[in-house]
Amino acid sequence: MVGQSKSMQELNRHIMRVATSDVSVIIFGESGTGKELIANNIHKLSARARLPMISVNCAALPASLLETELFGYEKGAFTNAMEKRAGRFEQADGGTIFLDEIGELPLEVQAKFLRVLQEKEIEIIGGTIKKIDVRVVAATNRNLKEDVAAGKFRSDLYYRLNVFPLHSPPLRERKDDLPLLVDHFLTRLSKTEKRTVTGISEQAMQELANYDWPGNVRELENLLHRHVLMCDNILIKTFGPLTSYPDKLEQPIDYMRTLEEVEREHILTVLIKCNWKVYGPGGAAEILGIKVPTLNSRIKKLKIEKKKSKKGGKSKND
Repeated sequence: MVGQSKSMQELNRHIMRVATSDVSVIIFGESGTGKELIANNIHKLSARARLPMISVNCAALPASLLETELFGYEKGAFTNAMEKRAGRFEQADGGTIFLDEIGELPLEVQAKFLRVLQEKEIEIIGGTIKKIDVRVVAATNRNLKEDVAAGKFRSDLYYRLNVFPLHSPPLRERKDDLPLLVDHFLTRLSKTEKRTVTGISEQAMQELANYDWPGNVRELENLLHRHVLMCDNILIKTFGPLTSYPDKLEQPIDYMRTLEEVEREHILTVLIKCNWKVYGPGGAAEILGIKVPTLNSRIKKLKIEKKKSKKGGKSKND
């Protein structure tokens, strides 16, 4: 938990206080603010630290699979259930389960989850009831009060979860922590990428301070990761234009580029900087944060290719 701003100090005090308890915790905050890191700290500071913390991203699993993933199933419970499978709650027995994006749980799964909180037991698909001892930490970037009012989230589940709410502050509200965060990420990234980038210039720091960070700390980490890979010096001198959504256009709309043109230019720039390496560490796919097949598909669609030299060899694009 990197940061010395007032909001981070308050958050750390709350984490220390609630970690020693066994109550349910829900973490509110925008995407990229480090909600899973908060959950990890709560677990590591608790009496359950020697037992597992199982993480589940509720938004990443289709509704049809969520119930089996969370609660498991008995052999023969349905077609192709050839053997018993333990669900995430059973795997976390004695430890902690972290349910990220809890607001994405379907209502029918919410009802079974409520039983876990009330009765301390799970109903495994196939009819078996099993007692479990698990601490629940949940997180969401949604306004669950509004979801309750709209009938999208059960009110009884909301109040069961909301025993001790924590709020993960967005980066734009704690810009005093930027120097500490930059130093933390550069130290780690330089080591993992075997680079010697040790800092950023005053101009670069001012560029970070002037930006609104819609993607929060995750966006900052990704930005630094790209520049560590692309920087040939020990100091990052500039990040270039970091612009949030402008209040007004600075140039006529007729001169604005299309999204496809911007995408093509950005992918081409990264490919050239990576010497057209697509796969593996330091490759264009990793820097762009997309899978290799996706990048290859975009390269083909945007007709990006190396220019051939007059001698028949290949040379870098302009």
